[in-house]
Amino acid sequence: MESTLSFERNLLRRIILLAQDHKQGIKIIPLGGQGELGKNMYAVEVYGDIFLLDAGLMFPEEEMLGIDAVIPDITYVMENKERLQGIFISHGHEDHMGALAHVLKYLHVPVYGTKLTMELAKVKLSEDDFKGKAEFIEVQSHDRLKFANAEVSFFRTNHSIPDSVGIAIHTVEGAIVYTGDFKFDQAASDLYKPEIGEMADIGKEGVLCLLSDSTGAEKPGYTPSEALVAKDMGDAFYNAAGRIIVACFASNINRIQHVFNAAASNGRKVAVVGKSLQRVYETALNTGYLKVDEKMIIPIPEISQYPDEKIVILSTGHQGEPIAALRKMAKQTHKQVNIKAGDTVLIAASPLKGGEVILYKTIDLLYRAGADVVSGRYQVHVSGHGSQEELKMMINLMKPKYLIPIHGEYRHLAAHAKIGAATGLAKENIVIPDKGDVIEIKNDKIRLSGKVSAGNVLIDGSGVGDVGNIVLRDRRLLSQDGILVVVVTLNRPDKTIASGPEIISRGFVYVRESEKLMDESSSIVTEIVKKSASRQGFDWSTLKQDIRDSLNQYLYEKTKRRPMILPIIMEISKRE
Repeated sequence: MESTLSFERNLLRRIILLAQDHKQGIKIIPLGGQGELGKNMYAVEVYGDIFLLDAGLMFPEEEMLGIDAVIPDITYVMENKERLQGIFISHGHEDHMGALAHVLKYLHVPVYGTKLTMELAKVKLSEDDFKGKAEFIEVQSHDRLKFANAEVSFFRTNHSIPDSVGIAIHTVEGAIVYTGDFKFDQAASDLYKPEIGEMADIGKEGVLCLLSDSTGAEKPGYTPSEALVAKDMGDAFYNAAGRIIVACFASNINRIQHVFNAAASNGRKVAVVGKSLQRVYETALNTGYLKVDEKMIIPIPEISQYPDEKIVILSTGHQGEPIAALRKMAKQTHKQVNIKAGDTVLIAASPLKGGEVILYKTIDLLYRAGADVVSGRYQVHVSGHGSQEELKMMINLMKPKYLIPIHGEYRHLAAHAKIGAATGLAKENIVIPDKGDVIEIKNDKIRLSGKVSAGNVLIDGSGVGDVGNIVLRDRRLLSQDGILVVVVTLNRPDKTIASGPEIISRGFVYVRESEKLMDESSSIVTEIVKKSASRQGFDWSTLKQDIRDSLNQYLYEKTKRRPMILPIIMEISKRE
């Protein structure tokens, strides 16, 4: 009690001393995870100190052609890095810690998380070829870390990966609680049980603001229990005649455990396919969060040594996404294993945003390859996020003064706001911010008080942030109407055409069947070059723009398409 009183007195003294500083107070700034699924990152300012909650990535949306991943813009945190106290990771999924390699290049602060989360983060940094130094500090639920202006504690939550925690930042005005991803599974095993009592205790102490997961806010009732998945997966394994191929997200350790349990019950061997899956599987196994008899595991090349009815293939794809690998298997183009007649395929994952069409096409390909796809008869996957009644339960446990729905597209956030109002929270005490909004809590009110830099940083191969909106626009144009390259060589002294024009089409028209169109385009370019050469002031940039404008108009009239036109003008010196 004395230490708590002393802590509060010190905080109050510091608040009074710094009351004139406009930076002081409590502010919450979403830098990702608002209006989108993934890329979760939230900055919480407590009397000047900054606490960064999560550092996730997002899988690219359909229009982000060629992009591998998307991470948050951390400009604001970099500008104020001297006030940053640390990065606190809620769990080991990539949408919550996948951007660490990028963030730690610029922010040299400790990273706090539970044992499994920290081990997965270390492996992820190694995969991302991180060359810097990172300080990982392992925490457990019930730990309470003391900082100058606040204390940070953790409580265990129920999610699809073990060692998931919620994070509470305790201030003299009440706690700022960040739930991370959660649900309430009443039949959860000990490894996944949520600490409901700890949540209730935090609520009794007083919660100023609750930042709560909104992913399942549109779904009524409760999320089905993992116990149902375990039963149905066991039944599906029992009734399968040939090989079983299970596709799941690499980081869904709960689902991976169900697969191994069902395989053991039915006397099957398991082969693991996919680097991401192998990484997570080995890390969870080595840290004791996955219980597997290692005699069950066989390498892929040994599959042929066992009868089909004794084999399970556990598969995932690039960055842990399962559908891409299945698609290759169905097309017989996978490097390690392909679908054959008699296989049973279990898709134990929900499609990523915009991936529903690809999922259904993949299922069609699987049937064409002779596989039986399990769907409808068995429930082999449930969400790791709470539905409406579970979101109400979190609010009632925490009893917050203010609610900020997080983690979801705007429709999810709006649905969560309605849930908050249904539990008795005043509408003016519920705020739905956009990325970069500064939410200030001051004088018993919550309000939007400004905006900071926030948005998408695109990762393409080894490039980080070097692909922007202009490059994406060009990629979209190329994907829609193709490209037309015009090559002309000029004599420098007399500005006459030495060679060309040569026109190269890629993705626009098939040249051999469009000779008239190409000839006319060539004539247009020749006329433009001659006119430009006869002018007093000959300018290369003007010549290129004239070629683009004239060809663009002509080609649209003839084809109703607008290819990207790329003029290349070369010069040679006329020989004596």
